[in-house]
Amino acid sequence: MRPGLPRTACLLRCAALLGLVLHASAFFGLTGKEPVALLPAPLPQSGDTPAGRAHLKQCEQLKLTRKQKRLCRREPGLAETLRDSVRLSLMECHYQLRSERWNCSLDGRRSLLKRGFKETAFLFAMSSAALTHSLAKACSSGRMERCTCDDSSDLEHREAWQWGVCGDNLKYSTKFLKNFLGQRKISKDLRARADMHNTEAGIRAVKSGLKTTCKCHGVSGSCTVRTCWKQLSPFHETGRMLKFKYESAVKVVSVTNSATGEAELVGPRRSGQLPRPTDLVYLEDSPSFCRPSRYSPGTGGRVCAKETTCDSLCCGRGYNTALRTTAFSCHCQVQWCCHVECQTCIQEEEVYTCKH
Repeated sequence: MRPGLPRTACLLRCAALLGLVLHASAFFGLTGKEPVALLPAPLPQSGDTPAGRAHLKQCEQLKLTRKQKRLCRREPGLAETLRDSVRLSLMECHYQLRSERWNCSLDGRRSLLKRGFKETAFLFAMSSAALTHSLAKACSSGRMERCTCDDSSDLEHREAWQWGVCGDNLKYSTKFLKNFLGQRKISKDLRARADMHNTEAGIRAVKSGLKTTCKCHGVSGSCTVRTCWKQLSPFHETGRMLKFKYESAVKVVSVTNSATGEAELVGPRRSGQLPRPTDLVYLEDSPSFCRPSRYSPGTGGRVCAKETTCDSLCCGRGYNTALRTTAFSCHCQVQWCCHVECQTCIQEEEVYTCKH
């Protein structure tokens, strides 16, 4: 951050594309306009060819720091991977919070990013997790030129390459991400420390889902050759873990460690304990999100489930009931030789929406 530039001004300037949120260094977060208005279309990769020029152009279109643009130009495939990670984090955020009063709405996202709510913590963690996951997958799928399969040194993994199995390269992903986001000095700014903590928690959530998968090969099912490789869990599992952390997020304050003289984040005063590295942390209580505000459009008009979510989502205002008719394929049968014939069935269902 340039000397003299207020933290909030830096946040707004750097949150324009791909959700890059800067404090003392770059953090990856969702801003709310990625899908249509801000993301450039996918373009081919790099080099001195038309595809290469397209890759360089895409890097220039992204709202990155000078160092990040330099890394982007040197890493064919990175621009598209950044774009994919934003889409992944946005979709998973919507899915995990679909029944919450704040459902990862795009409206009010920029204002929300200025505050220290637990929703902001969730955005930082989800965004960094999606970027870590996307980079590792891009390596193993061959979309990044400077990395390939997981380069573990064990023999079993090397054998796996011969069988066409490519491990997800989380080692390269986290190393590159650390360089891409920049070396972070310990900041005395409470908000910057909280954002850094939540970013790291997102990366840890992906790491916890890295598993070793093995397969036996041999005559008649014997295990004369055993190949193993590293594989990331589906991102839905990471999303579920972060949703759990969101529900149990820890409100923190900053205190000075008497031994080291450095500022630390601590939990509720009655415990005074440091939050765990995997915890999400926040600084201030969230609004109710029931009515429209600068942070969200409220819950009016939201679809709810009568028996489970309507009471919470509708905030005591009640809900409207309507009948919806849907058509779907039914009574399908396979016909000789090669096609399926179905009937069209009509179904009526009740739909509940929160009153405004």
